[in-house]
Amino acid sequence: MRVVVYPHDLGLGGSQLNAVELAGAVRDLGHDVVVYGRPGALVGRVEQLGLEFVPSPPPGRRPSARVVTDLRRLVRRRGVDVVHGYEWPPILEARMAALGADVAAVGTVMSMAVAPFIPRRVPLVVGTAQIGAAERQRGRAHVTVIEPPIDLQDNRIDAPELADDVPAFARRYGVDTRRPVVVVVTRLARELKLEGLLTAVRTVPDLHGAPTLVVVGDGPERQAVAAAADDANRAAGREAVVLTGPLDDPRPAYAVADVVLGMGGSVLRAMAFGKPVVVQGEGGFWSRLTPDTLHRFRWEGWYGVGPDPDLGSDALRAQLQPLLRDEQARVAAGEYAREVVQAHGLVAAAERQAQEYERAVTARAGRRLDLVGDTTGAARLVTHVAGRHVQRLRGRASTDDFNARPVAAEPRTPQGAAR
Repeated sequence: MRVVVYPHDLGLGGSQLNAVELAGAVRDLGHDVVVYGRPGALVGRVEQLGLEFVPSPPPGRRPSARVVTDLRRLVRRRGVDVVHGYEWPPILEARMAALGADVAAVGTVMSMAVAPFIPRRVPLVVGTAQIGAAERQRGRAHVTVIEPPIDLQDNRIDAPELADDVPAFARRYGVDTRRPVVVVVTRLARELKLEGLLTAVRTVPDLHGAPTLVVVGDGPERQAVAAAADDANRAAGREAVVLTGPLDDPRPAYAVADVVLGMGGSVLRAMAFGKPVVVQGEGGFWSRLTPDTLHRFRWEGWYGVGPDPDLGSDALRAQLQPLLRDEQARVAAGEYAREVVQAHGLVAAAERQAQEYERAVTARAGRRLDLVGDTTGAARLVTHVAGRHVQRLRGRASTDDFNARPVAAEPRTPQGAAR
């Protein structure tokens, strides 16, 4: 098959890194895969994997007519079978580009909720069983769950290329490895991330062993995080919080860590390195991965919702302190994490993704035109855009709008699951 993979962004981030690495793995199964999108930090990873990159025009407002026109031209010129959009703007643009062409549109949503205006006939991949169940209840025709895939060969503590990179990373950023090192690799965004980031910055430096917190990433809230880090460093009288900014290759940060904080794909990459993890959420949620918590993460994803943001510091301290105090506990937790993450291997995910492509290609004749579904989706999009405009006028607009209303925050539980 000829496939165009279209991530929503090629800056550093979990959804787009998943898109790029999965594209490479699908190519390795014998398919012809091109990555399309706006240039960003992850273009280096695209090239490292030997994938072709085709830049899109600047999108402007989304969905973008100029992107749809350019994408349709690419699809026709290359004889593409599948256009695979990640997150709602590329999914809608892929759907529009596919209309009137002999090509299937497929979507993946790794956000914590699915935009209601994505046409329900578009085959959709989501990242958690809970979101999949919610979408089926809402009448979506075809939903598949593929949890964030991890390249277990590249993301491992004994990767040969990391032998020199890890000491160089510590020297470059002044990380004292004689102290415990706690790492978070994340996008510095308000939705899902900022609450936990600020809690970590204010809490970690005071814990057992005077740890160093290393924050890897960039985003719209970098100034807020930097200001909190400056305050923490002044209070500690040392460089207790280190901000590296975005890294094309964050693996040395995972490798240098004693414990990793985070959510989603970042947590899974840390687990591939055999690191103990504390999962971050919202509402003061922090939880170690243990045999008792695994079921919840398998259902909701590597994220959670607590009762009160003001309880976050105490919750983080309770989850992280035992790992900092006890090296044997860290080793055992890291070994368990490495065992759990084997189910998230990239090759198995690529095989499932290729099956979804084949299914979409087989069904594309019936999906070429869906007036009811597309019209309903368009009406919902108009409502969404109007609502966003009102929010902007009031100064309340979120940047990651469907991460701002996660499914995990809704009162829904798996059958037989404890809350």
